[in-house]
Amino acid sequence: MKHVLITITAVLLVGCAHKAAPRKAITSDDAPAALGPYSPGVQVGEFLFLSGQIGLNPKTGKLVEDGIKEQTKQALNNLGAVLKEAGMDYDNVVRATVYLSDMNNFQSMNSVYSGYFNSPHPPSRSTVEVRLLPKGALVEIDLIAME
Repeated sequence: MKHVLITITAVLLVGCAHKAAPRKAITSDDAPAALGPYSPGVQVGEFLFLSGQIGLNPKTGKLVEDGIKEQTKQALNNLGAVLKEAGMDYDNVVRATVYLSDMNNFQSMNSVYSGYFNSPHPPSRSTVEVRLLPKGALVEIDLIAME
């Protein structure tokens, strides 16, 4: 229920912000190109909505192969590149969603994740297990940030 309320709040914020502020697509040469018809990030007013990132190497376009820790690190680095392009960093993140193909990878993912969000006020987060992720990835992470 809490996740539904957060989603509804985000939708309402985007709806309200849409009338007050234009949308701006955010991309970065240091993050992989989108795998479909979407933007890696969309800024609306003071909010930045970042699409899910998997552990793709932005130079090769291939998934890093060293397991959950390396894929988590690469996904977060990709997100960091989009944050940086918008003039933000991990301290601006207020919400994260982590998708794992196997919940048994939670501790390993979390050990890497915690190194990126070490401020006294880390973002809220949900972590869910999903059946499949793009390109056979082990983890995908999306973020919401605020200036």
